[in-house]
Amino acid sequence: MGSPSVAFVGLGGMGRGLVKNMALKGLGVTAYDVRPEAIEEAVRHGAKAGTDPVAMAAEADVFGICITTAEAVQDLAIKRGVLDAMKKGAVFLDHTTVSPAHVDLMRQACEARGIRYAEAPMTRTPAHADRGEVNVLYGGDEALLGELRPIFETYAENIFHVGPAGHAIRLKLIHNYIAFANVAAFCEGFALAAREGLDMTKVIGIISAAGGKSGMMDLYGELTLKRDFTPHMSLANAQKDVRYYAEWMAEAGLPAFMSRSVEQTYALASIMGHADEGCTAVIKAYEELTGVEARLPEQPGTKAAQ
Repeated sequence: MGSPSVAFVGLGGMGRGLVKNMALKGLGVTAYDVRPEAIEEAVRHGAKAGTDPVAMAAEADVFGICITTAEAVQDLAIKRGVLDAMKKGAVFLDHTTVSPAHVDLMRQACEARGIRYAEAPMTRTPAHADRGEVNVLYGGDEALLGELRPIFETYAENIFHVGPAGHAIRLKLIHNYIAFANVAAFCEGFALAAREGLDMTKVIGIISAAGGKSGMMDLYGELTLKRDFTPHMSLANAQKDVRYYAEWMAEAGLPAFMSRSVEQTYALASIMGHADEGCTAVIKAYEELTGVEARLPEQPGTKAAQ
C-alpha cells in the first residue's frame, strides 16, 4: 500500500489517541468528529481537519472509524453514503466494538462495492490509546493485515491476528462481557460489604489477594471506592457491549441468563442517570437501594478528614 492516505472518524476516548499517534508518527491522516474541539486537538498533533465524512471517504485509501455503536457505523457507511463514495480497492477499517451480525453485514456491503472491510476491535483503555499501546484484534486475511500493519503499529503495542473475518469481534465481545460482568459482580459485592459495615480497605485488599482478583478490579476497584467514576470506559458502552453479547448468545441458540442479568444491571444504572459515567458507576444503582456509599475510609490528615 506504500504510504496510504487515511481518513478517520470518531475522536472519542480511543479514536483521539489513535489519530494523535498516527499523525505524530508521520502518517497522513484527516480527522473528523461531531465535536469541533476534538478536531482542533487532532490538528494540533498534525492531522488535517475533515469537515465531511463522505468527502473524506472519496479521497482516502483507508477509511477508519471508531464511534459508538454498530447502528451508528451502518448509518454513516451505508445510509449516508460513505461506502458509495470510497474508491474501489480502498479499505473500510472498523475499530468500533460492534456485533457479529454487523461485521457480516458490513463485509457484504463493502464487497458489493469493491471495497475491502477490515474488522479490528481493540482492547485496553483510552490511556493506552493515548500512549500508542492498544491491542488490535484483527479478523481477516493475512494479506490485508500486512497492508494495515504499518498503520496499526503507530498506535498498537500488540496486533493479534485472531482468525478469519468475524472472529475478532466475537473474541472482543467475549472479552468485554467477562470484563463487564466482573465489574458488575465486584460492585454488587462492594455495595453489600458497605451496607453491612465491613472495612472497605480490608474488603478490596483481601479480595485482590485471592481468587476474586481480576484485571478490571486492578484497574477500577480502588478508584470505585475512592468515588472516581471518570468515564475511561463508560457505563453506556458497557451496557451496549453486553447487549451485543447477549443478542449473539440468543442467535447462537444458547441461554443467556447471566449476560441478560448483567446487561439489565447496567440498564438500571443507566436509567438512574449514570450512563455517561464510568462503568463502575453501576455500583450507584445498588447504593440507591442500600442507602450506603461504598468508599474507602478517609485517611488522617486528608482534607476531607480535617
